[in-house]
Amino acid sequence: MKKIISIALILVLIFSVAATAAFAEKKEVLVFGTSADYAPFEFMYPDENGKMVFGGIDIMVAQYVADYLGMELQIENMDFGYLLTALNKGDFDIVLADIEPTEKRLKAADFSESYMDELPEYILVRTEDVDKFQDPATDFNGVSVGAQTGSTKIEKAEQNLIGCNVVSLPLVTDLVNELVNGKIDAILLDGSVAVSYDKQYDQLSIAEEASKIFPQPNGIAVAVAKGDPKGLLDGINEAIAQLKAEGKIDEFKAAVDAIQGIEEVSADAPEGYESDDALMGEEEAEAVEEAAAETK
Repeated sequence: MKKIISIALILVLIFSVAATAAFAEKKEVLVFGTSADYAPFEFMYPDENGKMVFGGIDIMVAQYVADYLGMELQIENMDFGYLLTALNKGDFDIVLADIEPTEKRLKAADFSESYMDELPEYILVRTEDVDKFQDPATDFNGVSVGAQTGSTKIEKAEQNLIGCNVVSLPLVTDLVNELVNGKIDAILLDGSVAVSYDKQYDQLSIAEEASKIFPQPNGIAVAVAKGDPKGLLDGINEAIAQLKAEGKIDEFKAAVDAIQGIEEVSADAPEGYESDDALMGEEEAEAVEEAAAETK
């Protein structure tokens, strides 16, 4: 009888230890919102088994931060115009989407230290037309210039490429197809994105001389909800400091360059979500709406 009791006690201890270990191994989830239609920062590609997975510089940065914090990363793809709204509603813990913490965005969210310096905007044109586009004051009159819908590239093209006709489309991939097929004459893009397409397409090149009109932007950073309600910023900044000390961004860029089959995957507006104006007070709504429009 004593042996039976002893065995039972041993089994109870074994299961208790196993349960405790399993509980200890369970990590808190870090929910990361992005818009996977903006290579080289965020996109999807087939892994070795053919399964579509998320990739890109921002994806790797988010994974590094999650690992540093000892958390499990959960990636959510969303139309970028809703990212800051969803962040403030608590749907995400962090947002990375090639975001520069401008004055307007700082009214809508809090930001980490910069983890990467972005290039200025570049003008992408057909290689055969590079020599036509040298002077932004005179060479773009009547020229059709593509810019992503809802982005600041629309305003910047209108202000700096004098006399151009802006054509806006939701996806950069569609703009690139229009350019390759001769339906538009140029595209204004963030520098890293333009460089990515310049490498992918022999028939496309950067109009370097004309692009010099655009200044160096601020660095890009991780966004958290206004007020940092989950207390993540200190840990994120520590992770970024270590990431930069280890030179990880160059490593991430090289990894992205080696990826084959990149696809930019757009996402619909979240079901049941109303506009920013309906979700928030007028002042905050205006700040978030303008900030979201500047995300890319």
